[in-house]
Amino acid sequence: MYITLIMLGIIMATVIWWLLRQTLSVQPWVSQTADDEVSGASIDANKKTVGLMTFLAVAASIFALFISAYTIRMEEPDWRPLTEPTLLWANTIVLILASIVYHWTRNAAIKGNDARVKPGLTIAGALTVLFLIGQVVAWQELRAIGAYAANNPANGFFYLLTAVHGLHMLGGLWVWARSTMKVWTGAGADSVRLSIELCTVYWHFLLLVWIVLFGMLLST
Repeated sequence: MYITLIMLGIIMATVIWWLLRQTLSVQPWVSQTADDEVSGASIDANKKTVGLMTFLAVAASIFALFISAYTIRMEEPDWRPLTEPTLLWANTIVLILASIVYHWTRNAAIKGNDARVKPGLTIAGALTVLFLIGQVVAWQELRAIGAYAANNPANGFFYLLTAVHGLHMLGGLWVWARSTMKVWTGAGADSVRLSIELCTVYWHFLLLVWIVLFGMLLST
């Protein structure tokens, strides 16, 4: 079990490093005009990027602590493994698609392709909402068979981990909604480019976190 978690952690760290390098290689916060230098737009963008990186470091630490607590608690004699709903497989595929679409939209924004940004943001958001709905349905399936949080520590951890991950996704949807509203009200791709770049990193991060959590839940 511990070897599996270590390998998953190494894979997650490697892929996150690669995604951050690929996604942020364009550096949209670097100003190309003198006007931006005067207005301080590039400085503000850089603050947002550093802020997101700091938040991701904190979020990764939180999930690491939960995973550590999970592995320690499962050694107790009252631990009974939970049979995860098969719907989680479909939810995982939906989240993968959402991350892919967001990356596709990010590439469109970099190229200034307004025609692709609007549907890309809409589809990415819709898939994310579908993932969250699927998680709630999975909860309902467990409750229908009497798998309540108080009945078994494994049940409680399942609800806790999926809830914390879901809350992080809801936070990302708030930023997504702001960018989508701007695009649907006539804003160009350049005006939301940084937001799309950073949201893409965030979606990739949460996808990887979910894959690690899902793998851990399945292996125990």
